[in-house]
Amino acid sequence: MEETLYNIEIHKNETGYLGKLFSDMDGVKEFKNEYLDQLLRDITIDMQLALEEFSNRTADSFEPHEIVK
Repeated sequence: MEETLYNIEIHKNETGYLGKLFSDMDGVKEFKNEYLDQLLRDITIDMQLALEEFSNRTADSFEPHEIVK
């Protein structure tokens, strides 16, 4: 099964670059940077952190719980 996790838009303006990151989990986030490589780094780090947090929440939900009698 294929699922889109993120859509990314990058625009260049007079002062640098504007990146928009769209996701169902976090909505829309904007990133600004004078340099494209640094903008891409910021977007990548944000996606990694969000996916790690989601994975941790999902793993916690499926941990076996001890049944107390």
